[in-house]
Amino acid sequence: MRRWMLALLLLLDPASALAQANTALAEIVVTAARRQADGYDEHIPAVGLRRVADFAVQEVTVNSDTRDPDKRHEEIFAMIRGAIELAAKQKGVQLATGEMVVEPLTLANYQSLTLKRDDRPDTDKTSFLVKTPLTTAIDAKAALEQIDRFIKSVPTVGRAELRPTDDLTLSVVGPDQYRGRIVELVATDALATAAKMGPDYGVEARGLDRPVEWARASLTEVFLYVPYQYTVVMKSR
Repeated sequence: MRRWMLALLLLLDPASALAQANTALAEIVVTAARRQADGYDEHIPAVGLRRVADFAVQEVTVNSDTRDPDKRHEEIFAMIRGAIELAAKQKGVQLATGEMVVEPLTLANYQSLTLKRDDRPDTDKTSFLVKTPLTTAIDAKAALEQIDRFIKSVPTVGRAELRPTDDLTLSVVGPDQYRGRIVELVATDALATAAKMGPDYGVEARGLDRPVEWARASLTEVFLYVPYQYTVVMKSR
C-alpha cells in the first residue's frame, strides 16, 4: 500500500518527520500500524493514549482518456468540481487534499491539484481524499460504505472516471492536544512500577519533552504516544 506522506513521503519514519512541525491544530494522516505482526515494536512505548481516530480517509483518483489534452483536463477538473458541490450537500462526507497534513479541498483550491500521466496512453489523472467522521458508533465498514456511496454518486463528465485507490486509512486532528493526558498516563504507570519495588524506589524519566507521535492501532483507532523512557532507581538518601 502506498503511503500518504509529507514528502505520511518520508516513508521510514513519518511520525517523527512531522513531529518537527506544529501539530497543535493540523489534521494528520495515520498510515498502517508501525507495530509488527507480533504486536511489538521497540520504537513504540507500552504506555500511550489509544482512541478512535477523527476521520476515516479514502484516497480517490480521477482520470480521463479523452484524446484531446485540453478536453481531458477540463473533464477531470469538472468532475472534481462536481464532487465538491455534491459533498457540500451531503452530511458526513468531506473532501480534502494533502499527503500527511490534510486541508479541505474547495472550489477555491481544487484547480491546484497536480495532474499526472496515467499508465495508459493519452490518459491523465489526479488524486484527492474523501473522508468521513468516526465515532464509537461508526465502524470502518460503515465509514467505507458511506464513502463508497458518495464516490458512486458523483456525476461523470465525458470520459472522466472517479475510483478509490489505496486502502482506507485514518486521520487525527491536533495530536499535540493530547500531550498532557499522555504524560499523565506515563507518570501513573511509572510511579506504580516504582511502588512495586518498595518505598525506597523512584523513577528517572527521559523523552517526555518530545513531540507526540502516532501509529495506527486498529481499523478505526490510533495510538498516540511520546517516545519516553524511564528507569526505576533507588532514591538518594
